[in-house]
Amino acid sequence: MTDTTKPVLPDTLPPAPVSPTVSVPERVDSDTDLAKLLTAFRLLQTQHARVLHHESVVRGLNATDTRFVFFLAAADGEGITPKQAGEYLELTTGAMTSLVDRLEQRGHLERRPNPQDRRSVLLHLTASGAEVARQIGAVYSDAFREVVAPADRVRLAAAFCRARRRPRPPLARGDRSPLRVTSCVGARA
Repeated sequence: MTDTTKPVLPDTLPPAPVSPTVSVPERVDSDTDLAKLLTAFRLLQTQHARVLHHESVVRGLNATDTRFVFFLAAADGEGITPKQAGEYLELTTGAMTSLVDRLEQRGHLERRPNPQDRRSVLLHLTASGAEVARQIGAVYSDAFREVVAPADRVRLAAAFCRARRRPRPPLARGDRSPLRVTSCVGARA
């Protein structure tokens, strides 16, 4: 037999919890500049995500495909192992295999024997993959050329490189430490 009685609700509910009052100290000028910088950085990240998505879709790729093409382009023809690429992209071995297969089928990369380890392969861009990197890179170059004065470019590049080298907080258990891009060419730190 099923109980068909309706629950009885109280006539009055307890008051909702109230957030504590938090006072924010007044900012000094350098903190205001930092806040402006952080806002600009967030806007840059958002625009980057939009451009990366758009430029990838136009070429029948997804953003991870394009990030991988750029990573290979930065290797300057040296080739990258699938393991290195997986660490950089923070992908599992299975996801990395699918990514490599997909880009190889589209003619953007090729597997070559690794002369240092015959059990391994190195991934290299093909002419088609290099062209994708060049085309999308040109979009970013044009955007930065338009908004960053020539006199400021080296200083800005050096700041980006210094930020890239900052220590990271400890990773959660099971997370892999992503491989960092090895150089900041042309930027004095």
